[in-house]
Order: sequence, then structure tokens, then C-alpha cells
Amino acid sequence: MDLQLKDKIIIVTGGAKGIGQGIVRVLAAEGAIPVIIGRNEADNLKVVAEISAKGHQVFQVVAELTDPAAAGKTINAVMAQFGRIDGLVNNAGVNDGVGLENGSYTAFMESLHKNVVHYYLMAQCALPALKVSKGAIVNIGSKVADTGQGGTSAYAASNGARNALTREWAVELLPYDIRVNSVIVAECYTPLYQTWVNSLPNPEEKLASVIEKIPLGKRMTTAEEIANAAAFLLSPCSSHTTGQLIYVDGGYVHLDRSITP
Repeated sequence: MDLQLKDKIIIVTGGAKGIGQGIVRVLAAEGAIPVIIGRNEADNLKVVAEISAKGHQVFQVVAELTDPAAAGKTINAVMAQFGRIDGLVNNAGVNDGVGLENGSYTAFMESLHKNVVHYYLMAQCALPALKVSKGAIVNIGSKVADTGQGGTSAYAASNGARNALTREWAVELLPYDIRVNSVIVAECYTPLYQTWVNSLPNPEEKLASVIEKIPLGKRMTTAEEIANAAAFLLSPCSSHTTGQLIYVDGGYVHLDRSITP
């Protein structure tokens, strides 16, 4: 299927690593021009070099999105380079373990800035350009908003907010034909995920126990599988889809994980 994304300018926050990097790769392969937003220029440029070596166009902007002023500066940089924005993928964030028992006001607020405040600010700053292009927004979310995890109140709150904002923006932006959807992730293997596993007392056993609970195929979701869903939701091929939370999780959230094949 041709996703009709050729030459579309699509911003991907956190696009230098993990799921964001997977989205950038898929978008570039579809002929879009992904714009990587990341705090580390070396990481950004590494992905730029990889994508460019394959003959695809790509751009990057260095930004620390926990700074409220960064969203406006980022959008201005993209507009100065291309003069248009066709899509926004809000992806940057981290499960930082700010819990109820061990957390604090400061840590909780810092986590919200890491995980949801910049979703709002990026969408708000990109909105004038998205109105012109009748573009699309895709928010990447987590199953933690549905299932809970324990010890990560701020991240759970952020993902609940991501889901709510997806539906709220879908309604508010109907008059502009701007579609807003989410891709919800459960257990997706990324370097950051492996870092978390390695921090546990018995990492190999923990990873095996997680994989055993994933209904479809007893395997982790790949970043490419998340990216394929995001690319579809950004594309005109999903032209009548808005306000949806799409779970790309091997059935983790909605199927009974006690089922044995």
C-alpha cells in the first residue's frame, strides 16, 4: 500500500532512539521527510547519517523539550527550513519511576514535563501549520495508563493524560480536518527497555517472565511494528480515523494473559 507520505514534513520527538528512531526509519522509507527532535546532537546526527546514506531526506533539531520555550523554537526552526508541517509524532518520554510512596512534588512535576507537558506545547505550537496542511497528530502512549505498573505514578498520570488529550484534540480540531490518534505500547524492545531490565536483580528471568505474558507469539513488540501503525495513522490512508487509541501490543492489554496456546 502506498501511504501517500512522499515529501510530507513530519516531526518526531525523541526521534534519535528507540521507538522514535523506528518511526523515523519507516517514514523515510515511505518517502516522507522526518524531522528528528532530540536533546543530543550526536545521537540525532547518527540517525541523520543512516537515513541519508539510504538516499532519503531527513532533518534534525536539537531541543531539550522539558524547557517550555523549546517547543516554539523547534517549530520555528522546522518552518524556517521547510515552510510547512504535515504531521507531528509526540513520542519523547521516559518511565522514570516516580511513585507515590517514594516520590515528591518536585520529582512528580519534573516527570510531567518529561512525559506530557511537551506533548501539549508541541501540538499547540505546530497547530497553525497543521491547520494549513490539514495534517495529523499521533501521540505515542503506554499501557501503564490502563494496567498500572506500581511505583511510577507520574508516568502513569502522563499516559492517562496523553490518552485524554488525544480524544480532546480530536474533537477540538475537527473543524480543521486535523486527525489525532494514539499508538499505545505495552512491551516493546528498545535499548532503554534493556537498560531497565539490566537494572533488576535477575534480568534474564525478568525478561523471560514478561515475554511469557505477551499473548501473540510470546514475543516483544518491535519498534518497526509501532512505527508502521504510526505511519498509517499519519497518512491519508487513514483519512476517516480520529480520536482512536490503537494498541500495538500483541494483545497484552485486552487479552487474558493466562491463556496458553
